[in-house]
Amino acid sequence: MAISGVLEETARAKVNLALHVTGRRSDGYHLIDSIVLFADISDRLSFARAERTSLHIVGPFSGGLAIMDNLVLRAHAAMARAFGGLIPEVGITLEKHIPLAAGLGGGSADAAAALRLFCRIAGLDPLSREIRNIALSLGADVPVCLYSRACRVRGIGELIEPLHDLPRFDVVLANADVTVSTASVFAALNLKRDEPGYPPVDVPFALSNSRNDLTPPAMALVPQIADVLNELHSSPAARFARMSGSGGACFAVFDNQAAAGLAAAGLAKRHPDWWVTPAILR
Repeated sequence: MAISGVLEETARAKVNLALHVTGRRSDGYHLIDSIVLFADISDRLSFARAERTSLHIVGPFSGGLAIMDNLVLRAHAAMARAFGGLIPEVGITLEKHIPLAAGLGGGSADAAAALRLFCRIAGLDPLSREIRNIALSLGADVPVCLYSRACRVRGIGELIEPLHDLPRFDVVLANADVTVSTASVFAALNLKRDEPGYPPVDVPFALSNSRNDLTPPAMALVPQIADVLNELHSSPAARFARMSGSGGACFAVFDNQAAAGLAAAGLAKRHPDWWVTPAILR
């Protein structure tokens, strides 16, 4: 398909309802078992025909974001290597609304959105094994972001099972304006190579019998995460609160959208320097 005008794709924020670290492989990669949903908060990617591929980043979280090694450009390079002339040169605009390095998979979602757009242009299946392998080469969260829907993720991120029976969750997302290094958090687990980790997710899944194993090391590295969790726990009508991914964004679950909206407004008033928003997870 030739590019005519502008092609657009959303890159929805990823939220880990649960993240169990089940071991570490001999090559150093950690094994996980995670329940992942996606929020109605997203970055936006636009492609237009160009003589040479370029990336322009705008939006509230564009500041300080590197262009040269950006995952969107790496996605273009990987697709061009794999499919040659099917992948055109494009001018890319990335509009950033997902906080950076917050455990919400913004960069991975952007890369997955780029892969979906290139697949649309080239007439490829974005969920084919070849595209999923390219996604995994870009990062452990990129394959599930290709799906952008409720999934169970295992292995190092390559084993993905879409989930059809999870309800929608009305939540408040919050981050104390901090960034967290995913590599540092996993390193702080101190799992040796070939060492088993913690028990996997129980099936059928319930929030009450699950956890995020990265929370203790993340809080040790970034103590503000504990402040966010405490505030969310104490929000009126909050049923549950947990950190997403490797932090520092956290979420609290509420019974309905109205309750989440009221809680978000109160939290934002108490902490005007935090990023706080109600959201729907599906």
